[in-house]
Amino acid sequence: MAVDTAVVWFRRDLRLHDNEALLEAADAEELVPVYAFDPREYGERAFGGDDSFRFEKTGAHRARFRRESVVDLRERLRERDSELVVRHDTPERVVPAVAKVVDADEVHFATRPLPEEMGVENAVRRRLRGLDVTPRRHWTHTLYHLNDLPVEYTEISDTYTSFRKTVENRATVREPLPEPELPPAPVDAVGAGSVPSLDEIGPGEPPDDDRAAVAFDGGESAGLARLERYLFEEDRLREYKQTRNGLVGQGFSSKLSAWLNEGCLSPRRVRREVKRYERERVANDSTYWLLFELIWRDFFQFQFAKHGADFFRPGGIRGRDGIHWREDDAQFRRWAAGETGIPFVDAAMRELNRAGYQSNRARQNAASFLANNLRIDWRRGAAYYETQLVDYDPASNYGNWAYIAGVGNDNRDRYFNIVKQANKYDGDGEYVTHWIPELSEVPPRKVHEPWTMSEQEQAEHGVQLGIDYPEPMIDLEESYRKLR
Repeated sequence: MAVDTAVVWFRRDLRLHDNEALLEAADAEELVPVYAFDPREYGERAFGGDDSFRFEKTGAHRARFRRESVVDLRERLRERDSELVVRHDTPERVVPAVAKVVDADEVHFATRPLPEEMGVENAVRRRLRGLDVTPRRHWTHTLYHLNDLPVEYTEISDTYTSFRKTVENRATVREPLPEPELPPAPVDAVGAGSVPSLDEIGPGEPPDDDRAAVAFDGGESAGLARLERYLFEEDRLREYKQTRNGLVGQGFSSKLSAWLNEGCLSPRRVRREVKRYERERVANDSTYWLLFELIWRDFFQFQFAKHGADFFRPGGIRGRDGIHWREDDAQFRRWAAGETGIPFVDAAMRELNRAGYQSNRARQNAASFLANNLRIDWRRGAAYYETQLVDYDPASNYGNWAYIAGVGNDNRDRYFNIVKQANKYDGDGEYVTHWIPELSEVPPRKVHEPWTMSEQEQAEHGVQLGIDYPEPMIDLEESYRKLR
């Protein structure tokens, strides 16, 4: 039996397609969609309490993407004769207040298995129950539904390969849910409100750098367009496994992560389009590999459901306490600024700062340098990525950082030989010189190790180490010997 009035509280599920919370809420006679820009998401935060380091939680790149996603959601709702109520306040104040004014019977929303997100959700639920409004939670963000796992989430394997084989062999991916017909939105009593500017939200405008591979326009419309472009317009998927370790350009990988992580794209919608591609174009290792990556994403989501805040401990979920994590502000600042003197790391960090993005290969090497070569607290690096990344997701970010640091789902030492990696994946130096123009005249055989150039060679190639580009901050080989 349909209820009279429902509220759908959008969180990181900013889409109309394959959205169970929206679909179920749309059964009501009237539906009020709501989004709250939570001020706590944009200010300075203490990691692990007042005695730990502080960082800006959401930087300008992701704030812009999120704001654009909310604007796009509002426009898509308006096209369907609905409306999005927008507020700049905490959800536990906004959602119950709207529900009270419109006399809602139910509030539907997506749940996320992460400590902060669960804390906000529980605060909203408590206040709704105080108003005699029924909260309805929905699982909307993974490829495999939580209820379809072959075992309880508390019993899933902590090893990816085992998890992947289990779900592939014993679980089924649900078909994407249809976009619902939307009932009237009685928002006159509450007022739709305006979408706050980036200055009002806090971070301001991000850098505009034409070297960025993708603009990452926020919203469901842009996400669906990117999916169509990568798979069908440019026919890139057939070679994904071969090109996925690329570093320069927009086409070497799908670049769907930002839209997936903000909920503008459903992973089940992505899978459906991949299956269509396989029917209409080709099915090969590359088409499977994109699904393989979606299962990796699922793996970390379910790992956080299982382990929770243990992922944020210095020793991670393994409780590995034998590593002495250092605090060195000067070294951390050089790493964050892309001034380490190790070109492959510096190019990665400069791209992150200017574009809000790094390829997977760049992320792994930059993270390994901080966590393994410098032995600086890996959580501080993860928090910096949290600030800067346009495609930040808590589970994937902290799960991958813990993995690299040897305190996550594989406690073996996972350090990267950075120069070897650079020569393998950036043999011509295109990536390094793209982001470090001061090295543009250095030949490929030297560009990843400029410290091996003599003074005469430096003069010939227009760069003086220590003046035009930094001397390396550490001896890489010596740091590797300490890890062995």
